[in-house]
Amino acid sequence: MAATNKEKPQLKNSTLWIMTVTTGLVVANLYYNQPLLGDIANTYRVNSGKAGQVSMITQIGYAAGMLLIAPLADMFKRKRLMVIDFAFVIIALIIAGSASNIYILMIASFFVGVFSLIPQLLVPMAAHLANPSERGKKIGVVMSGLLIGILLSRTFSGFIGAHFGWRTVFYMAAGLMVVMWLLVFLFLPEVEPEYDGNYKDLMRSMIHLIKNEPKLRIAAIRGGLCFACFSAFWTTLTFLLKENFNQGSDVAGLFGLVGAFGAIAAGLMGRLSDKMDAYKISGFTLSLILVSFIVFLFSGHSIAGLIIGVIILDMGVQATHISNQSIIFALKPEARNRINTIYMVTYFIGGAIGAYVASQVWNAYQWTGVSTIGIVLSVVALTMHLFNHKKVQNKPTTVHS
Repeated sequence: MAATNKEKPQLKNSTLWIMTVTTGLVVANLYYNQPLLGDIANTYRVNSGKAGQVSMITQIGYAAGMLLIAPLADMFKRKRLMVIDFAFVIIALIIAGSASNIYILMIASFFVGVFSLIPQLLVPMAAHLANPSERGKKIGVVMSGLLIGILLSRTFSGFIGAHFGWRTVFYMAAGLMVVMWLLVFLFLPEVEPEYDGNYKDLMRSMIHLIKNEPKLRIAAIRGGLCFACFSAFWTTLTFLLKENFNQGSDVAGLFGLVGAFGAIAAGLMGRLSDKMDAYKISGFTLSLILVSFIVFLFSGHSIAGLIIGVIILDMGVQATHISNQSIIFALKPEARNRINTIYMVTYFIGGAIGAYVASQVWNAYQWTGVSTIGIVLSVVALTMHLFNHKKVQNKPTTVHS
């Protein structure tokens, strides 16, 4: 049941800027560990498969936080929820940095993931505050922050890890979270909830959304497959660079800087999604992911090939993500946080599976196996997209609450 509509604050440029920067810096918490996996493996004297589980567990934590906490933003004041989350993520980052063994690091990483869900409160918040005619554009701006945060987090952690040790990365991340905590508390507007039911009914309502919104189902599966491809590449890149090029975490991080160019280009999809058919856009962007892994397959010993592949991969994954969000946020305004939860939980479960499978396949089949995984997953995503078009187009959006 939706509450009576309340007057909403306007989305000022300064507010949008704070939301964008916050989104980028918080989501970076999930990816700092990826260029550091080799160093973490050396510190705790474990193999690459065991170290790769740190990345997987962080993604699982993020999915758990989105599933159990993010829907509360339809029920409670959003800024208050964010301020509480910041306190817990700071504690988790400090514990991760001081972990005495791989298992404590895994537990801390899980909670870093759980409480780094703030971007998944800010993106629906931007969609809520924006004028409908500019919704895709505003989502695109915030998503650009998120995508650049994902990619540059690797550059930052790779450089800091190589020169000051991997633990320093987590301590610095905790310091950044303190700064963003203050900015959010002081400058973000409060958004009143629009849901009157209890937590049990709130969670149950997501089952109805899954059943009755085919566009949401397709977007979620499509997103999960894309992010599985993305995570498979980035989780194993540090192992490839060490094995074939004798390069460390700082070089792995520089690939994030390269990928940022693809993310910036993908930000244009927010504007296009306000004017063009999202189905056609998604078909093109999914094809880019397939092309990128074909390039990777032949680039195991070529830095130039890897750079080209990274740009294409990031353009494809991030542009598909923005297109998916433009579709789902148009479905039910009063349920945007729950819709986003369904989509993003599926998205990050896909990422966790991609990270885990790739780290295990690397041990047996090296880069050829990882590239093959990416090709197979991207073909599945593109095939599913093409075969479900008519089904989605013919099913009207439901309006129950």
